[in-house]
Amino acid sequence: MKMVFRYRVKSLTGLLNEQARRVNDVWNFCNDRQKDALRFNRPWHTGFDLIKLTTGCSKELGLHSGTINDVCQQYAKSRQQRRRPYLRYRGRKALGWVPLKGRELKREGNAFRFAGHTFRVFYSRPLPEGKICDGTNFSRDRRGNWFLNIVLDVPEPPKRPPGREVGIDLGLKDLTTLSNGHKEPAPQFYREAEAALAVAQRAHKKRRVAAIHAKIANRRHDFLHKLSTGLVRAFDLIAVGNVNAAGLAKTSMAKSVLDAGWSTFRTQLAYKAMKHGAWFVEVDERFTTQVCSDCGAKPDSRPNGIADLGIREWRCCDCGAVHDRDLNAATNILRRGRATLAAGILVL
Repeated sequence: MKMVFRYRVKSLTGLLNEQARRVNDVWNFCNDRQKDALRFNRPWHTGFDLIKLTTGCSKELGLHSGTINDVCQQYAKSRQQRRRPYLRYRGRKALGWVPLKGRELKREGNAFRFAGHTFRVFYSRPLPEGKICDGTNFSRDRRGNWFLNIVLDVPEPPKRPPGREVGIDLGLKDLTTLSNGHKEPAPQFYREAEAALAVAQRAHKKRRVAAIHAKIANRRHDFLHKLSTGLVRAFDLIAVGNVNAAGLAKTSMAKSVLDAGWSTFRTQLAYKAMKHGAWFVEVDERFTTQVCSDCGAKPDSRPNGIADLGIREWRCCDCGAVHDRDLNAATNILRRGRATLAAGILVL
């Protein structure tokens, strides 16, 4: 099992800024060679082709050869994943990024050594023993802080028997509604900071705007981390609906959807369940609000479509059961999660 451990770097940030500019040069060189291939109807360059073209420039650029190779391979991989003939150029607005080979990073107490330099970090949590894998990199956020992201291969813990189960319905007013009836209100961190953000944007204070956005993101991640950790420790089987956050982010509910952080929350649940030996299942949530969780029917009295989003409670005309909309959906999600687990089709 591969896990990523993130540490903030507190030394040699100037060196990393310079190397990030050189990484951008290598990326843009790969983009130029790809455009040449398109212009002259030549075969598209693979990652190995780009590595051959950049051989011997390590000393001139002041970059480790493994870093240059990783940039070339990542360019070819990104171009293939996005299914585009070429990609955007990396310039001043691109976030800093310096990839490295896992074998080149060495531990040195609470610091790390790479390419003849010792990088001291804020050692916020101990790094377990294990093999440091490729994919490890230095990255810079919008505020200019550098972080070391270490991909570590750690043993996977044994799975817990799925005794304690829960279904989770994701929403905007209540971020999570559990099948046991508990609801967690959405904190709406962006809405709280929206007024201060508007003042800073009108005043063209770029650093202030970046600081506010960083604070919003940090608060959201802290909240979601605590919530997801509590759920993984409390339940052995967690079933979540696959609500289309990307699609809803293109509607009039975009601000609320992005502020909720559904995708981040599900990602955290997935890897934390794997880390703690719990089961995580992402199920199809279609019609979970319309199917009666008592009799399993889709009665005529059910809320139907976007027009009935305001209906939060409804009665089944077949069996007479009264349902809370979100609780009913969470119960149906749990039922589908059990069926998925029994069939052995897990989404982790």
